[in-house]
Amino acid sequence: MWLDSHCHVTADAFEEDRRAVLSRAREDGVEAFIAIGSGYGIERNERAVRLAESEPDVFATAGVHPHEASRLDDAGRQSLPDWLAHPRVVAVGECGLDYHYTHSPREVQREVFAEQLASARERDLPVTIHVRGDDAVAYDDLLDLWRAEGRGELEGVLHCYTGTLEFARRALDAGLFISFSGILTFKRDRGLRDVARELPLDRLLVETDAPLLSPEGFRGKRNEPARVRLVGEVLAATRDVPVEEVAHATTRNARRLFRLPDA
Repeated sequence: MWLDSHCHVTADAFEEDRRAVLSRAREDGVEAFIAIGSGYGIERNERAVRLAESEPDVFATAGVHPHEASRLDDAGRQSLPDWLAHPRVVAVGECGLDYHYTHSPREVQREVFAEQLASARERDLPVTIHVRGDDAVAYDDLLDLWRAEGRGELEGVLHCYTGTLEFARRALDAGLFISFSGILTFKRDRGLRDVARELPLDRLLVETDAPLLSPEGFRGKRNEPARVRLVGEVLAATRDVPVEEVAHATTRNARRLFRLPDA
């Protein structure tokens, strides 16, 4: 019924019980997982690829997180094409811009993000995107690069969306999907549910970003893909539609974006 469109199930937090975590999710109605390769070290993309090889309902991405952009060296640039060519890799990412923490200089982030967009276009792969900033600059820069490097030929998703309705609409116009995480369930959602209510359901995805961002009721605990349902339930309540409608739509949207086979 559900598809977790963004989870880091190869993170060390799952090292002791990864199979059990996946089994719990399946029992709770999760039919597929997008295992994000980046975010825990460039070399760790390999883990996502190997997990996707061993689990028929797990699909991988490969890329360079903006936090790690300054660490992309010749070895990483040589490995990325091999990972992206793997048949179980369905997207580039997560990649993008993070002007909040700036673990990598902004200029380097932009260069590495542009490289990955060009690679996605050349390989006809969608992109899963991270964007964060304390003002509009990161968001504007991101869309500028998306248009310049994508040339209108790319599809992608803004994962863990927390931005404004105005920017979400601009992103949709640029061919992007929007994905909501456990932040949508927080008591202090900072207006995010109002944003989710206004966006077209046929362009929305749900995710956990596990092991991070546990939904309300589990905050402070390790997140798991099984809890993607809780995000979907809040999205359904926000839009005043049946949960089943949201489950069907977001799963269909994710399968279309990542070009996954039917369950």
